[in-house]
Amino acid sequence: MMPLFAVICRDKPGALQTRLDTREAHLAYINDTGIVAMAGPLLEQGEMRGSLVILDAADLTAAEQWAANDPYKSAGLFDSVQVTEWKKVIG
Repeated sequence: MMPLFAVICRDKPGALQTRLDTREAHLAYINDTGIVAMAGPLLEQGEMRGSLVILDAADLTAAEQWAANDPYKSAGLFDSVQVTEWKKVIG
Protein backbone atom coordinates (compact mmCIF):
# COMPACT_ATOMS: atom_id res chain seq x y z
CA MET A 1 0.00 0.00 0.00
CA MET A 2 1.32 3.42 -0.96
CA PRO A 3 1.38 6.24 1.58
CA LEU A 4 -1.70 8.41 1.98
CA PHE A 5 -1.73 12.18 1.59
CA ALA A 6 -4.30 14.74 2.67
CA VAL A 7 -4.95 17.61 0.28
CA ILE A 8 -6.67 20.38 2.25
CA CYS A 9 -7.99 23.23 0.13
CA ARG A 10 -9.75 26.42 1.18
CA ASP A 11 -11.78 28.33 -1.39
CA LYS A 12 -11.36 32.03 -2.04
CA PRO A 13 -14.17 34.03 -0.42
CA GLY A 14 -17.22 34.31 -2.64
CA ALA A 15 -15.99 31.66 -5.10
CA LEU A 16 -18.91 29.21 -4.86
CA GLN A 17 -19.92 29.83 -8.50
CA THR A 18 -16.38 28.96 -9.65
CA ARG A 19 -16.65 25.71 -7.69
CA LEU A 20 -20.04 24.90 -9.21
CA ASP A 21 -18.89 25.75 -12.74
CA THR A 22 -15.78 23.54 -12.43
CA ARG A 23 -17.24 20.66 -10.38
CA GLU A 24 -17.84 18.32 -13.33
CA ALA A 25 -14.23 18.66 -14.55
CA HIS A 26 -12.94 18.18 -10.98
CA LEU A 27 -14.97 14.97 -10.53
CA ALA A 28 -13.81 13.67 -13.93
CA TYR A 29 -10.19 14.36 -12.89
CA ILE A 30 -10.71 12.39 -9.68
CA ASN A 31 -12.13 9.49 -11.68
CA ASP A 32 -9.48 9.61 -14.41
CA THR A 33 -6.44 9.78 -12.11
CA GLY A 34 -7.48 6.80 -9.99
CA ILE A 35 -5.51 7.69 -6.84
CA VAL A 36 -8.25 9.32 -4.77
CA ALA A 37 -9.10 7.14 -1.75
CA MET A 38 -11.83 9.48 -0.48
CA ALA A 39 -12.87 13.09 -0.97
CA GLY A 40 -15.51 15.66 -0.20
CA PRO A 41 -16.21 19.34 0.25
CA LEU A 42 -15.51 21.28 3.42
CA LEU A 43 -18.68 23.01 4.57
CA GLU A 44 -19.20 26.33 6.32
CA GLN A 45 -22.75 27.38 7.17
CA GLY A 46 -23.99 24.62 4.84
CA GLU A 47 -22.06 25.95 1.83
CA MET A 48 -19.13 24.25 0.05
CA ARG A 49 -16.03 26.31 0.81
CA GLY A 50 -13.13 23.94 0.41
CA SER A 51 -12.07 20.38 -0.25
CA LEU A 52 -10.51 17.47 1.59
CA VAL A 53 -9.01 14.83 -0.70
CA ILE A 54 -7.15 11.75 0.52
CA LEU A 55 -4.72 10.47 -2.10
CA ASP A 56 -3.11 7.04 -2.34
CA ALA A 57 0.01 8.37 -4.07
CA ALA A 58 3.56 7.13 -4.56
CA ASP A 59 5.12 10.04 -2.66
CA LEU A 60 4.67 13.68 -1.64
CA THR A 61 5.80 14.93 -5.06
CA ALA A 62 3.13 12.84 -6.81
CA ALA A 63 0.49 14.12 -4.38
CA GLU A 64 1.58 17.74 -4.93
CA GLN A 65 1.47 17.23 -8.71
CA TRP A 66 -2.05 15.81 -8.43
CA ALA A 67 -3.14 18.88 -6.44
CA ALA A 68 -1.45 21.27 -8.90
CA ASN A 69 -3.33 19.72 -11.84
CA ASP A 70 -6.78 19.68 -10.22
CA PRO A 71 -9.23 21.66 -12.40
CA TYR A 72 -10.36 23.54 -9.28
CA LYS A 73 -6.78 24.81 -8.87
CA SER A 74 -6.56 25.74 -12.56
CA ALA A 75 -9.85 27.68 -12.27
CA GLY A 76 -8.39 29.80 -9.45
CA LEU A 77 -10.86 28.47 -6.85
CA PHE A 78 -8.45 28.02 -3.98
CA ASP A 79 -7.15 30.56 -1.51
CA SER A 80 -4.80 27.93 -0.07
CA VAL A 81 -3.75 24.33 -0.71
CA GLN A 82 -1.88 22.16 1.80
CA VAL A 83 -0.58 18.68 0.97
CA THR A 84 0.69 16.54 3.83
CA GLU A 85 1.28 12.86 4.47
CA TRP A 86 -1.60 11.34 6.42
CA LYS A 87 -1.79 8.13 8.44
CA LYS A 88 -5.11 6.34 8.58
CA VAL A 89 -5.67 4.98 12.09
CA ILE A 90 -9.45 4.51 12.38
CA GLY A 91 -12.07 3.66 9.78
